[in-house]
Amino acid sequence: MAIAKAERLMNLALCLLGTRRPLSKRELRESIEAYLEAGSDDSFNRMFERDKDDLRELGLVIETVENLEGETGYLARRDSNRLPPITLDAEEAAALGLAAKVWQQARLAGAASGALQKLRAAGLPEDVDPYGAHGALEPRIPVHEAAFEPLMLACRDRRPVIFDYRKANAAQPEQRHVEPWALECWRGHWYLAGWDRDRGAERVFRLSRITGKVRSRAGRFTVPVPDVVTVRETVASWAGETADRSARIRLRSDAGFPLRAKATSVREVGNGWDELEIPYGHGLDAWLVEFGPDVVVLEPAELRADVVDRLRAVAKG
Repeated sequence: MAIAKAERLMNLALCLLGTRRPLSKRELRESIEAYLEAGSDDSFNRMFERDKDDLRELGLVIETVENLEGETGYLARRDSNRLPPITLDAEEAAALGLAAKVWQQARLAGAASGALQKLRAAGLPEDVDPYGAHGALEPRIPVHEAAFEPLMLACRDRRPVIFDYRKANAAQPEQRHVEPWALECWRGHWYLAGWDRDRGAERVFRLSRITGKVRSRAGRFTVPVPDVVTVRETVASWAGETADRSARIRLRSDAGFPLRAKATSVREVGNGWDELEIPYGHGLDAWLVEFGPDVVVLEPAELRADVVDRLRAVAKG
């Protein structure tokens, strides 16, 4: 059925684009086989009106014209349905090529490749290679979480979702009802920013802690979606990037290199341990837990307590 409708829409579009004068419903019915097979005039009229509306939603400009005899006709003028020429210089083409190489998963890789093919068909010069100008660069955004694709589509379509989420200090996951706003990749991890309906507040969720399937729910968002810059700032804050104080930790000499990169000072204390001063913000306790026995929090006391609580929750499993 879908193939038949697509073929019918294409035939109607070709008829409307190929004529120099308006075509009446009668003429269109006689020109398109699917319309000839309509059982009655009412059936044809309903089919034609739906097809005409579908073509307009797809962007085709269809004019309705009344002739001297008072008969209504339809046509799609080519000058009204022609896109302006696309012109890209070498740098712009290279930027598009790099963007197309970013995504590793099949769904987005196919869309990116198809976009470049359409640009070629639209007039991108053949002597411009979108991949060649910066061939040494291999940008990659790793996406390993199964929740990424359904959440990406939910953000795009503005659809509420339900999923099970395990906090770093919890032994068992709990269900969350979320209005998803945006996905952000931060320090190699994917985060979802959105509105948590159960808590009535903005929240950020790390995709690697989502368990099971993401289920979509019908209905509209109950709160407005903030500007994307605000979302990025929120993710940065929840990921521990907004620090207003310092923490002092002890770290094994051959471990924790991401922590060393953030440290403001590093001092050897002997016996295979170093002492580090690192920025302390929201989310640091969850990050430190990932390093297990290689990290010991010295101060502040509340950060040490949070890390101990998280480790105990993990041990209870």
